[in-house]
Amino acid sequence: MMNKFLVFCLIPIVTLKEFQVNENLDYLKYHVQINEVEILLSQEAFEDALIAYEQIFEIYDFVFLRDYKVAAQLALYLDDRKIALDLLRKGIAAGWELKDIKKNIFLKPLQEDPEWSAIEQSYSNLHSQYGTRIDWDLREIVHLMFKKDQKKAMGALFRIGNKAQERYGTKKFAPHSEIQIFELIGILNKNGYPGEKLIGNDFWMSTIISHHNSISQEYSKKDTLYNFIKPKLIRAIEKGEMSPYEYALMDDWQIVVSSGRTKPGYGFLMPPTDSTLSKTNQLRQKIGLRTIEIRNKLVDVEKKTGMNFYLPNWIKGKINIE
Repeated sequence: MMNKFLVFCLIPIVTLKEFQVNENLDYLKYHVQINEVEILLSQEAFEDALIAYEQIFEIYDFVFLRDYKVAAQLALYLDDRKIALDLLRKGIAAGWELKDIKKNIFLKPLQEDPEWSAIEQSYSNLHSQYGTRIDWDLREIVHLMFKKDQKKAMGALFRIGNKAQERYGTKKFAPHSEIQIFELIGILNKNGYPGEKLIGNDFWMSTIISHHNSISQEYSKKDTLYNFIKPKLIRAIEKGEMSPYEYALMDDWQIVVSSGRTKPGYGFLMPPTDSTLSKTNQLRQKIGLRTIEIRNKLVDVEKKTGMNFYLPNWIKGKINIE
């Protein structure tokens, strides 16, 4: 088991004309489109980026909350408060909580806008739209699974040394984890992947799977459960049930642990090198995740503008290329 368990915790441009408004929209294309917007952001082509965001939002019934958050800040940066407030409302209807909005320093000026009081007054009604989307029974089931997982993972912290942790992982954690994965398979077959779209949470289940993939090199190399659910997880990305961030983290653990840190992953757990950067970017683009270079440019733009792009915070700032 790698030291400690997680305790928590260019693809060709696809034009908008290729998308059709229907229930079978491919969300992998959604993420490719968002990547194209992020390229515009990295180039500081902010007007074009906001237009592209709005076009994407018109196509999809479900929009990942992070994208509303970034677009609302972008509109404010361009001094278009009307659009910023409209995106704020859409974000609230998608689950953005008022307390989190108030914590975003960049959005503070909107609280001085005459329309802010209307936002506060309509908050309950807007947020109730999010509530009607969520499967609350499933959310409670997954939350309980997460709490069980955290409790079991804590046991590894009381084992001194890698060998003791690996013994704990193999003898104690693995049987528990296998039960969790079998329960997940039932959920996948019946409900779909329990992520942001279905339960309003994007880290409970991904943490459980990441724990499973980080038990030990020996276990990971012979494990068949993760390989069995991988096609279902990819399908979940295509259906909008899972974000590429979730998949990248759990798959990164599998690659890094099973290979003994010899194979390149997504760059979160093991920094890419000049020689492995191409492979890392291929893995990322395959699931609709931005390249390392674009992420690093976005970090620069964040610092320059004060906007928060809500990049995965498993790594602070840029991902170094060694």
